[in-house]
Amino acid sequence: PGSEEAKEKLKQLGADEVFTKSQLDVKNVKSLLGALPEPALGFNCVGGNAASLILKLLRQGGTMVTYGGMSKKPVTVSTSSFIFKDLSLRGFWLQKWMNSDKSEECRTMIDYLLGLVHEGKLKYEMELTPFSEFNMALDKALGKHGSQPKQVLRF
Repeated sequence: PGSEEAKEKLKQLGADEVFTKSQLDVKNVKSLLGALPEPALGFNCVGGNAASLILKLLRQGGTMVTYGGMSKKPVTVSTSSFIFKDLSLRGFWLQKWMNSDKSEECRTMIDYLLGLVHEGKLKYEMELTPFSEFNMALDKALGKHGSQPKQVLRF
């Protein structure tokens, strides 16, 4: 979909603000965020320039957590970010966390998220697909047909 359609879709799912790639430069983002304080925590699932922007917006002593790399570009950090802003970088791999000795913590988090879904505070799109259409569902899940809802197989 076009960027305006995508923005509207994300707002329907609960986003307060949605920025396009062309809007994401440091000066523009700072003006869009207005008087909000600099964030202490940033989440990166893209890498490349998007990760660099997050680092520039973090406050002194802030942390960026990377949990994906959709752009397939490396996260590049300036030396000054480490020295003068004292930033920290962390990686997070959901599968490893779920398989760790924190299974009780994982179950609590899943229950919490499901509660938000039931309250209508957390929304997602999904498509119920017959098992006979497994190959098409897999292609959609892998992004071969652009952005698609989560695929749930019906047996």
